[in-house]
Amino acid sequence: MMRLSLLLGIAFYVGSILNINAQKVEKNIGIQLWSVRDDMKKDAPATIKRLGDMGYAFVEAAGYDNGKFYDMEPLAFKKLLNDNGLQFTASHCGKALPDKDNKDEIMQWWDQCIDAHAKAGVQYIVQPFMDEKGYGSLDDLKRYCDYFNAIGEKCNAKGIRFGYHNHDKEFEEIDGIVRYDYMLQNTKPENVMFQLDLYWIMVGEKDALTYFKNYPKRFELWHVKDEKELGESGKMDFEPIFKQASQAGMKEIVVEVERYNYTPLESVEKSLEFLLKAPYVK
Repeated sequence: MMRLSLLLGIAFYVGSILNINAQKVEKNIGIQLWSVRDDMKKDAPATIKRLGDMGYAFVEAAGYDNGKFYDMEPLAFKKLLNDNGLQFTASHCGKALPDKDNKDEIMQWWDQCIDAHAKAGVQYIVQPFMDEKGYGSLDDLKRYCDYFNAIGEKCNAKGIRFGYHNHDKEFEEIDGIVRYDYMLQNTKPENVMFQLDLYWIMVGEKDALTYFKNYPKRFELWHVKDEKELGESGKMDFEPIFKQASQAGMKEIVVEVERYNYTPLESVEKSLEFLLKAPYVK
């Protein structure tokens, strides 16, 4: 009897491991490397290996500078990722709104940036910020929209999708208009997609489902985030959001952790486990 119990226990354990591994293969979940930025600075290869071993499928970089990613040439960084079972799918980078004096310089920067990302096989470039002009007048916000449309056109020419990532200030009003709505209405869907940060829209006191209904198919990337590790705060109800993924146009989900109860690497692993266990995440 004891032997039978032991065998059943071993079978259950092995079955659980196989199920977790199957989930890791089936669920295409990415990680925003800003979540482990200090680890990337200390030892990028070891950090990438750890993320691949956890079961992440792809990365969204946050370390582009002067043609390189984390001080590596595009193909070298891509190889590091691929050698550890990861794809290089997306990247955060960008420049603030140019003025007439530096417009040529900024556009040349974008040309180099887009070429480097194309060489690395990146599918999405996402700008995650605006300067004070973006949060000022509607005229300046319109200039930002025109700027993003132009960058998106450049990206399209190299087979890359361009997008914008929100924080909470985009959900404030100016002249009775919510900034985020204005951006959605004044950017071309073929040139600019939006990476919706599910945590920051909650902080901004707006409803993701309403945006999916009003602006269908515009939210190709999601940042899946909580105050700390996913599921930690009890404030985020992810299930109804994920059930409307098709309406939103969601193609990829990216975990981001910015505050931690544990070390950053432990936190992103716990966040991945939360999504692997969630039946509504396909």
